[in-house]
Amino acid sequence: MAVTANIHDAKTNLSKLIERAVAGEEVIIAKAGKPVVRLQPVEIAKPKGRRGILGSRRGQIKYAPDWDSPETNAEIERLFYGDEADEPPLRGFAEE
Repeated sequence: MAVTANIHDAKTNLSKLIERAVAGEEVIIAKAGKPVVRLQPVEIAKPKGRRGILGSRRGQIKYAPDWDSPETNAEIERLFYGDEADEPPLRGFAEE
């Protein structure tokens, strides 16, 4: 069943009208007797446990065959730490 309220009544009873809309009733707010807006609850998608967030792309990401090869790892290390072969890189520590 639809509930119609004018703007003044809607201001006064907004929380009650919201409760009715959330409960499934159709709530219409009118101005000078003419419908202007409809209140309806917002649908929020609920993740299904942890799988809704973590692992949701499983099987959809393809890795290159050499993604974890020694050559690739050496290139990543070179990009992070440079070509300075004289001294080992300081990993995670500030230079003194």
